[in-house]
Amino acid sequence: MESSLSQQLRGFRARLLRRYDHGPFVSCLSGLYGCRWRRHERKQLGDCCCNKIVIAVSLIFSGVATAVLSDLWSKEWKTLLLSFQITAPYLHVGGVLLMTSLAWPLALHFFRMRSRVRRGLIMGVYVTLLCALYVVPLGLYSPCIKEEGSLGPPPDLIGHRGAPMLAPENTLMSFEKAVEVGSDGLETDVTISWDGVPFLMHDHNLQRTTNIHEVFPNHTNTIAAMFTWTELESLNAGAWFLSQDPFGTVGSLGAEDRQLAGSQSICSLLDFLQLAAQRDKLVIFDLYRPPRGHPYRDAWIQRTLEVIHNESSIHSSQVLWLPSHLRSLVQEFDPDLQQTSSSQLPLEELQSNSIIRLNLHYSSMSAELISEYAAVNISTNLYVISQPWLFSLAWCSGAQSVTTNAPQLLRPIRSPLFLMTPAQYNLMWILTDLLSFIVIFIILFFHWWRERGLACSDSKILMENGTYRQMKTEMSDIWSVSSGNSQPERMPSLATVTEH
Repeated sequence: MESSLSQQLRGFRARLLRRYDHGPFVSCLSGLYGCRWRRHERKQLGDCCCNKIVIAVSLIFSGVATAVLSDLWSKEWKTLLLSFQITAPYLHVGGVLLMTSLAWPLALHFFRMRSRVRRGLIMGVYVTLLCALYVVPLGLYSPCIKEEGSLGPPPDLIGHRGAPMLAPENTLMSFEKAVEVGSDGLETDVTISWDGVPFLMHDHNLQRTTNIHEVFPNHTNTIAAMFTWTELESLNAGAWFLSQDPFGTVGSLGAEDRQLAGSQSICSLLDFLQLAAQRDKLVIFDLYRPPRGHPYRDAWIQRTLEVIHNESSIHSSQVLWLPSHLRSLVQEFDPDLQQTSSSQLPLEELQSNSIIRLNLHYSSMSAELISEYAAVNISTNLYVISQPWLFSLAWCSGAQSVTTNAPQLLRPIRSPLFLMTPAQYNLMWILTDLLSFIVIFIILFFHWWRERGLACSDSKILMENGTYRQMKTEMSDIWSVSSGNSQPERMPSLATVTEH
């Protein structure tokens, strides 16, 4: 029993001390850097110069592609940088796990190196990076690491052109859907028709969101403000939503909603304001100035204010007035309008213009900046935020409201994602670093012990081989002497036999 157990232990130890052949890996690297791509048989594929040219072209193409994508996706890069704020604690954990996993191959080759300089350099770089990663949390910042009880209320939700995932944008159905799912406000874009009727349209022409190519095929590129309200009312503003499915959500709509969406028409500012007045919702809108030659080119502000005050029943305090043109005159005309700016101006200038709300792109998000504005009673609205993680970041940063394409997705969120207290984060940080250190120590000790055992085994084998060769030599010498002594003895016998 004991002998079998000892044999099993010796077999296990022998497997631990076994060297493994890394031939395929070494051949791969040799082929990449030495222009020879060898497998087990060391076959040569391609020509060295051709490989170098291919690599050079690939590097140039990658550089150009990266530059182009960086320019096209400039906003997406900003979004990526923002994501680091909320994911920073978890990125630290991932980085530590990565460095810990690298300890195995590093130790495997470290203890086999003969050059002390190379060993010191490699281990020095690894230890420096690891220590830097261990203390990175000292400089990390995440607005979602907050003391318990310091989190403010969730931002109000303002439906961007209504609820464009559930209905055609800027239609009455879209705004009704936004109200149904719990939006606190409604956002839109206002243009003035040729005959002075303000209506809702984001694009400068009607190609994308109407069937103008069917009704007015010769005026598909005409600016939307150049049509009369009667002409605009004749267009369908919902069929495109069903055919193009811009958010991939049409399949989730019921038959009744699909039918209703397909029959939507262009919405007037009056109908929009009436809906907001009935449901007690805030409204905010961009107001487009009509082109040159338009009858309301210089009266666009006045005409819009007439609809707000004389035709609709909405209260002025429900309107977030965004247009900057003639702001001082508008403020004098109606002090109850909530003056809103889309520019990050100095506090003194904002206060002199009676600005009480900022409407900024989410890439401008900063907890410090939002807090600075809030200290002087200026609230911040961020647009367009439709992802739960981005909404969570805005919430943690203290934003008072957000404009969103997905109020139906953000309303059910009861707490920010990735929210934790400093004590919880410190515990996660310390445990991660401690476990990593223990695992790396065990890996290094194991490989030191393993290589030491291999060295002892190799020395023993060399000694045994030397003893065997010495013994073989001595036996050969003895055999040679014996053969020499026996040869003369045989010769007389042969002579005797010959004589007989």
